[in-house]
Amino acid sequence: MKPLDPRLLRTARAARSVLAIGAVLGVVRTLAVVAWCWFLAQAITAVALPALGIPGGATSAAGGRVAEGAAPVADLPMLLLAAGVALVVRTGAGFAMDRLAARGAVLAKSQLRTAALDALDARSPLATDGRSEAERAVSLGRGLDALDGYFSGYLPQLILAACATPILVLTVLLADPVSGITVLVVFPVIPIFMILIGLATQRVQDRQWSQLNRLSRSFLDAVEGLPTLKIFRRESRQSERIARETGEYRSRTMQVLRVTFLSGFVLDLAGTFSIALVAVTVGTRLVSGGFPLGLGLFVLLLLPETFAPIRQVGAAYHASAEGLAAVGAVFALIDGPGAPSAHSADAAATGGASGAPADARAGLGHGGRGIRFDEVVVHRGDRVVVGPVSFEVAPGEVVALAGPSGAGKTSLVATLLGFLEPSTGSAAHSGAIAWSGQRPDLLQGTVAENLALGADRIDDERAERVLGRVGLGDLDARTPLGAGGSGLSGGQAQRVAVARALYRADEAGAHALVLDEPSSALDAQNEAVLAEALRAEAEAGRAVLVISHRAALLTSADRVIRIGDAE
Repeated sequence: MKPLDPRLLRTARAARSVLAIGAVLGVVRTLAVVAWCWFLAQAITAVALPALGIPGGATSAAGGRVAEGAAPVADLPMLLLAAGVALVVRTGAGFAMDRLAARGAVLAKSQLRTAALDALDARSPLATDGRSEAERAVSLGRGLDALDGYFSGYLPQLILAACATPILVLTVLLADPVSGITVLVVFPVIPIFMILIGLATQRVQDRQWSQLNRLSRSFLDAVEGLPTLKIFRRESRQSERIARETGEYRSRTMQVLRVTFLSGFVLDLAGTFSIALVAVTVGTRLVSGGFPLGLGLFVLLLLPETFAPIRQVGAAYHASAEGLAAVGAVFALIDGPGAPSAHSADAAATGGASGAPADARAGLGHGGRGIRFDEVVVHRGDRVVVGPVSFEVAPGEVVALAGPSGAGKTSLVATLLGFLEPSTGSAAHSGAIAWSGQRPDLLQGTVAENLALGADRIDDERAERVLGRVGLGDLDARTPLGAGGSGLSGGQAQRVAVARALYRADEAGAHALVLDEPSSALDAQNEAVLAEALRAEAEAGRAVLVISHRAALLTSADRVIRIGDAE
């Protein structure tokens, strides 16, 4: 990620507020710093000159210009009061920036997480960006939490570097052109060091982030496969693998810390040398009597403040490098492949129902209802996955789509749902369509909550009815399910997924029903019950399309469309 990625401003509105309000607070803080340095320098001068035996305003040869423009001792209380007020304003503006940054971090993380989850929710289930579920969880969890350092440390310093540095450099230049020119000459040294160290930090941080993702994947794989590992007594090997991955992550973390501490030392060293170079010229002229003491003290007090923002922004950037890497991963989720097409407006959830856009309904026969594939061809790269395929499913008809594994049956249905765009041809359906995929994809909660997934409320009567239609009349809809729908057998989970599609078909008044391998885990008796349920859906006026290898469903269908068979 860039030091300030424009995508952050577009996606997280809170970041824009932090920058806008932070810029105002940064200017106020900078003006307070200038005032504080000026009044403090004048107060010190008013005390020091009488102690040195030089009266205020003296221009004798003994004092040279040392006392030029010095305030009298009588003004000391007012000078100290003004310096105190400036210090309070400076502290208050800094505190307000910290609070603004902390609040902005919370809001920005929430907005980024929401945007990423919305992008994943709207994305085609067939789309892949090469990231595992563990990597996504790390990016949206631990990764976004690392943004606290970016907002609370780096962003305020970046604002100060942009707002304060020009004002402070201009003030030094106006107060003492020689010192100002020296600052302009030596100032670029620090950004050069920042860039060089930043490149090194980015490399080690990327390696650490990759190692964290590998560790997350290893842990998730071990947890998912724990029953199998226990059966074959291989759990100790996985423990050793996780321990090895943890050790590598610890090593990567120490490398990041080493580079971070080294970068801070180098930036402080460069800043110290730059300040010392300017301070030497000011001190030399003070000793020679060719420079007013008050002005010299003002320049010396202002120099550290001039170099501080650019030094601190470099250190804060390295400290927030993990957050920057994580945000890059989050933007990859938001902007990644698989954006939904117009056909898939509401069909992102398994067992859901989607509305058909106007162009999807155009050209449908049977009174504008049903399903139609017209010369559909799907490519994946240079390879033809399926096609050309043309057929229709009329209302009141059960059509089975059959063919060998890999023939493209699921891809063909994905074009109907809008999850894939056909290379040529068109797939259309009328009204709403209810569907169920190959995997049940049940969630933790009650059976009724899974049936009504996405609905505003649960219709208990409808839930009981659809369970009975798929042969689960003895299953209480209030039965709680664990993570991933645990608590049901494979066949029961599959029938609950089909019942969910029936529930949504009834609720949305769907004109079509699509099921992908709905009986792969069922025995012959339950498969016959499912076939009767599909026939009842067709008799209710819906167009029913079912993908299956099973002979019972193929036999019960009105027609069988075969694709991918050898000629």
